[in-house]
Amino acid sequence: MVLPDVTPWLALSEHTDSPYVDFDRAAWSRLSASTPLPLTAADVENLRGLGDPIDLAEVDTGYRPLSRLLALYVGASQRLRAATSTFLGERTHRTPFVIGVAGSVAVGKSTVARVLREMLRRWPETPRVELVTTDGFLYPNAELARRGLLERKGFPESYDRRALLAFISDIKGGAPAVAAPVYDHLTYDIIPDRNIVVRSPEVLIVEGLNVLAPARLTPEGDASLAVSDFFDFSIYIDAATSDIRQWYVDRFLDLRQTAFARPTSYFHRYASLDDDEARERALQIWASINEPNLLENILPTRGRATLVLTKDADHRLSRVRLRKI
Repeated sequence: MVLPDVTPWLALSEHTDSPYVDFDRAAWSRLSASTPLPLTAADVENLRGLGDPIDLAEVDTGYRPLSRLLALYVGASQRLRAATSTFLGERTHRTPFVIGVAGSVAVGKSTVARVLREMLRRWPETPRVELVTTDGFLYPNAELARRGLLERKGFPESYDRRALLAFISDIKGGAPAVAAPVYDHLTYDIIPDRNIVVRSPEVLIVEGLNVLAPARLTPEGDASLAVSDFFDFSIYIDAATSDIRQWYVDRFLDLRQTAFARPTSYFHRYASLDDDEARERALQIWASINEPNLLENILPTRGRATLVLTKDADHRLSRVRLRKI
């Protein structure tokens, strides 16, 4: 498999006239020296995902500065919207500030999204913060099987892109209530006739593998819209592919005692595997599905993000790259 060429992006960011600002861990942490930390150790324990060792110290170092930066962006966006409405002679109406969070399977993006949601909720300017994952916009398993896509679940073509675009368009249009489908990770499928309803939040976080994918051409050759066209800020969670692969395998092994152990789980057949068998099966799934999706579809969108958070092998934040305004 050919790796995507990200050299131009990396070289650009290191240039003195780069459109990016780079921070190492220590420099990034210092940005929030006067900012209160709104979460407790118990909060973080409840928010972290399986296999993600994030703790309060890591939230303090990495995500306290980010939550403050996002609050500044939200405030500036609200002021700009009010000024624009005055200029246009329109009645001001609230349009949610939309944040996209992208990254590979097992990189920890779900934990990051949940932590940011709870931190932003503690800021007085953004008490209403909602989180939606694009898993709910996957086609149901029956439809994926009909299309021959069940083994490509998570690839761009496995999502109901039209429904996702309609959802995010309604959100940015200021609709008072917008429904999104619900995905069940236990049954590995969409839950029929069940929705979550997003009701006029100040901030909406949209988390998913391919949320930064560019627009595709229509069959007629016309340019179409991309989900990311509706984002006000976007975050890519980055790490070495070898580290993500290890995190995926570790999580797979742990799931044998949790979700896989439930009889109703789609992956219940893996619960009885011993360590060697489970590791071999996890590596097979990674090599056939998750790694190709990462290298072909997800990683190439990294340069489209407003901010890139890079993790080391121990999941600790090591570097932050922010696109200049």
